[in-house]
Amino acid sequence: MKERDDDWNEENEGGEENGEGSFAELFEESLKTAKVRLEPGQKIDGKVLQIGGDWIFLDVGQKGEGILDARELLDAEGNLTVSVGDKVSAYFLSGAGGELRFTTKLGSGAAGMAQIEEAWRSRIPVDGRIEKEIKGGYEIKLAGGVRAFCPFSQLGLRRQDASVEVVGQSRPFRISQFGERGRNIVVSHRVILEEEQKQRREALKETLQTGQVVKGVVTNLRDFGAFVDIGGVEGLVPISEIAYGRVEDIHSVLRVGQELEVAVKSCDWDKNRFSFSIRDTLADPWNQVEAHFREGGTYPGTVVRLAAFGAFVTLEEGIDGLIHISRLGAGKQIKHPQEVLRSGEVVSVTIEKIDREQRRISLILAASSPALGETEEKEPTSYFEKPANAGMGTFADLLKGKKPKK
Repeated sequence: MKERDDDWNEENEGGEENGEGSFAELFEESLKTAKVRLEPGQKIDGKVLQIGGDWIFLDVGQKGEGILDARELLDAEGNLTVSVGDKVSAYFLSGAGGELRFTTKLGSGAAGMAQIEEAWRSRIPVDGRIEKEIKGGYEIKLAGGVRAFCPFSQLGLRRQDASVEVVGQSRPFRISQFGERGRNIVVSHRVILEEEQKQRREALKETLQTGQVVKGVVTNLRDFGAFVDIGGVEGLVPISEIAYGRVEDIHSVLRVGQELEVAVKSCDWDKNRFSFSIRDTLADPWNQVEAHFREGGTYPGTVVRLAAFGAFVTLEEGIDGLIHISRLGAGKQIKHPQEVLRSGEVVSVTIEKIDREQRRISLILAASSPALGETEEKEPTSYFEKPANAGMGTFADLLKGKKPKK
């Protein structure tokens, strides 16, 4: 009997050890899978488990399944925009009987003032229709016919000039002010856009690299360049980076709202400064310069700029040459190329030299020869060398001759 008791004790001790080990593992696992209590208005990311006729079922990391009205995820044509396995961001509304209700925004159906107030307290977006422009902003019609006000500055990330185009449109809004029992409601669409932009920015921070080509939209045009939004980040395309040729009027080549591709030149996340290039996405005309032009050949060109030291002539898009002032005047000394040529004039030129490495072409007027075109000034030894009495030229000329830093 004692032997059996000893055997049982040995087995029991081993069982306790096994039991303790299993309990520890289960306890550790329970900590990992502990459910966090959801609060109304809390935003979560759920995974689409199943799509029914009217409802979408979500895995939201809780004991019960989340449900979402399928109508909230339909596009303008009535097509569902998600599939099983996709992730969806939604706001928690309520839970009962193992059923967790979620919404992406408070819809435009029948809703009482109490729901509007709850949306304000929980920061849940509400659907609203832009009814008309009023003093300082727009009148917005929310769910249940509730009226609200949206200031001009809160409709978008930047002020929209054409207010007529937005009237009649529906957008999600967040209630920023709820007063006088609902008689004074102020809403903002901008804060929702800013949150989305912040999410996209964080995603870009992990992937965006110098030299990468990305799609963007032109948001603003200035004399010095174009601002382009690539989805979460807005950067500048300097006017010199728009094309290989000289761009005189930026509005003649780009427009606000235009979609295009840009190459990333530099990223400064700390200072929020980003530089892009359209030119780097285009074929470099200098790669074919020797196939199109030869030294000694005569070609038509357009005078595009007159500087103190000579005239720049465009042979084709992105390919410019220089007629030095010493090659103008037909043997007579001139003080400025404008005495002989004018900007926009079409001339016939002969190529003296092509320097592919420096991307420079030396030209003379076809009707001239080096002997006839020479003046008493010293012949320049390089493409942009100027005579001593030519002065420094304009500030733009100095920038033109300055090589960019690598």
